[in-house]
Amino acid sequence: MRKIIKYVGLAIVLFLLVGQLIRPDRTNPAVNQAMTFEAVARPGPEVVSIVKRACYDCHSNGTVWPWYSRVAPVSWLVADDVKEGRAKMNFSDWGLLSPEIAAKRWKAICEEAKAGEMPLWQYRLMHAEAKLAEPDVNTLCGAASQVAGAEARR
Repeated sequence: MRKIIKYVGLAIVLFLLVGQLIRPDRTNPAVNQAMTFEAVARPGPEVVSIVKRACYDCHSNGTVWPWYSRVAPVSWLVADDVKEGRAKMNFSDWGLLSPEIAAKRWKAICEEAKAGEMPLWQYRLMHAEAKLAEPDVNTLCGAASQVAGAEARR
């Protein structure tokens, strides 16, 4: 039994060491400031503050890559979350959205914030400041109709 535990432990250590050689992409594409959420949607400063604090690391090209994003296998998970988040919605490319799609994205932001689905639980685990309190959710949802209206006039 001790031999099995020893070999399993050795296999785990070997996996972790070899895993460090597999480096996921952790880049931040260039940002055209004229196309960003702030420039196009022009939300209030409180909304911008909430979105930057809770959403930007996964949903923009301005990801701040924490130290653990360099350690496998967590690095793979972080990079995948960012890649998926940017694909679903990217605040850096907000100006590329049609007014209809932008309005739908705002509705989704409100719904997911209300449901506690965003930010993801694993992100909140390491970033307590990203947790959306009820006033944050109310601010986002209140701004959603205003921003959606502005998008419709764009």
